[in-house]
Amino acid sequence: MTEQHILLALGGIGAAALACQWLAWRLRLPAILFLLLSGILAGPVLGWLDPQALFGELLMPLVSLSVSLILFEGSLTLRFSEWKEIGTVVRRLVTVGALSTWVVIAVTSHYLLGLEWNLAVLFGTLTLVTGPTVIVPMLRVVRPKASIANILRWEGIVIDPIGALLAVVVFSYIISKDGDGLLSGSGTFSGVIACGVLFGLAGGWLFGQVLRRHWLPEYLQNFASLAAVLGVFITANEIMHESGLLAVTVMGVVLANMKGVDVKEILHFKENLSVLLISGLFILLAARLDLHALIAFGPAVILLLVVIQFIARPLNVAISTYRSHLDWRERALLAWIAPRGIVAAAVSAIFAIRLSEAGHHGAELLVPLTFAVIIGTVVLQSATARPLARLLKVAEPAPNGFLIVGAHPLARTIGKALQQLGSRVLLADSSWENVSAARMDNLPTYFGNPASQHAEAHLDQVGLGFLLALSPAGELNTLACMRFRHEFHRQNLYAVASGLENKRSDKHRASNEHRGNVFASEGLTYTKLANKLNKGAEIYHTTLTSGFTWADYQALHGERALLLFARDNQHHVHVATPAENLHPLAGWVLVAMIDPQPE
Repeated sequence: MTEQHILLALGGIGAAALACQWLAWRLRLPAILFLLLSGILAGPVLGWLDPQALFGELLMPLVSLSVSLILFEGSLTLRFSEWKEIGTVVRRLVTVGALSTWVVIAVTSHYLLGLEWNLAVLFGTLTLVTGPTVIVPMLRVVRPKASIANILRWEGIVIDPIGALLAVVVFSYIISKDGDGLLSGSGTFSGVIACGVLFGLAGGWLFGQVLRRHWLPEYLQNFASLAAVLGVFITANEIMHESGLLAVTVMGVVLANMKGVDVKEILHFKENLSVLLISGLFILLAARLDLHALIAFGPAVILLLVVIQFIARPLNVAISTYRSHLDWRERALLAWIAPRGIVAAAVSAIFAIRLSEAGHHGAELLVPLTFAVIIGTVVLQSATARPLARLLKVAEPAPNGFLIVGAHPLARTIGKALQQLGSRVLLADSSWENVSAARMDNLPTYFGNPASQHAEAHLDQVGLGFLLALSPAGELNTLACMRFRHEFHRQNLYAVASGLENKRSDKHRASNEHRGNVFASEGLTYTKLANKLNKGAEIYHTTLTSGFTWADYQALHGERALLLFARDNQHHVHVATPAENLHPLAGWVLVAMIDPQPE
């Protein structure tokens, strides 16, 4: 292959990956679906892409290193402190429920597809993992009740590293059995587990000490974490073959749970890196699919999907929701939604190659079968989950909640006023002091920047349809408006300017197109609003009647009242802006910040 062909192929992969990620973002569907389809189209269908010819002997090392980084990034999200908060249902879903799914898939793939028991058990571990990258986009479209959405989101976050760790352990056991005799195989398996755990613990603890003692400047921490992960992976594999993936997974769990170690920046960097690796990796892996081998299974693949969808998942949910507060409608939707995702495809690719090289007959079928499960579950559930949620009457109505940027006293006051109107609110702030105070006021919060990569997977947008940017930093308000302009639409974005921003000339401040709609009144800034609150202004709810009209309200309060919101007779909340001339009628509820009477 000439240099020109290599450059064209690499450029094409990058362009296709970007197009797939953008399309998934616009359509609010899992990106993995478009990445796999584009890889299949470019590879086995059209023959434009041959990964083996493109990378040669470098292909498998690149895949191995990519998988190790993906597993490390996933394990960084597994914090033991959150285990108590996720609820009994989620704990069961990722433990005994996952075990039932594993058994059903393993037994089915053995008897239905003829896989060896070792491969069937491994296939079961690969296809029991969902993951936030496929769950979160689906929840945005389905918009189920908050109880269902939280369970599914937490299940996807927690099962990711657990499923990957389980798959690595099963794979290590299969490889260890290739030794001479049972005793040798057991010794090899024990060695793989011991080596992986030892290097993972040592690597995580040592790198945690480096971060805790600030031995590295901040700009080198991301680079150092990348080098440390690759170093642990390679060293563990050199000492004990195939122990590297287990080592990096354990390393991530150790770092995530060390006291005094802040991994947010590393996690943010790894998430961005994972998007790059996943995008390219899945196109390459899909281009290597053997469609003929998959087609040769015939109806058996369809039957496998039927078993996963109608037996394995419902059994998991039935066990996990036993004696829970969920009714049968909520359980039915939980039993329907479980799309397979990134960990399944990434890990299956590297394991299939290793097992094929070790002489395991049928190992090459793991990848097409796993991809078939991924595509089948994502396509089926993306198309049917929203209508099913409406049929079961567990879908949220049109989103009328507010995502509030900021959790300072002003944001908390407005958030409580919106809650009294019956609207859902979620306050996002990077100040732990503000977030803690909001939680003390029973206000739902997100601790972090709502425009971050982490928020893409973890910020619960179910029921939210409006953005109210109240940060004292005007740039953050503008960034949030740009980030959510497609999710909430431009007409539902509202922001206040900072005092400094209003003093800037047009060429030094963001355009009105990016800043969102003006909240409440022209020229109103965060500073003016906060000062009104500090000087004794309070937020009042007033219901208009036929005897107390909008004109009477204006005559009573005059300029002392700053109208913020109005809820009409259909319970739709209107946000006050200079551009919208509201004419409240009898039955409307007005929310205004009213200054105290002058002495």
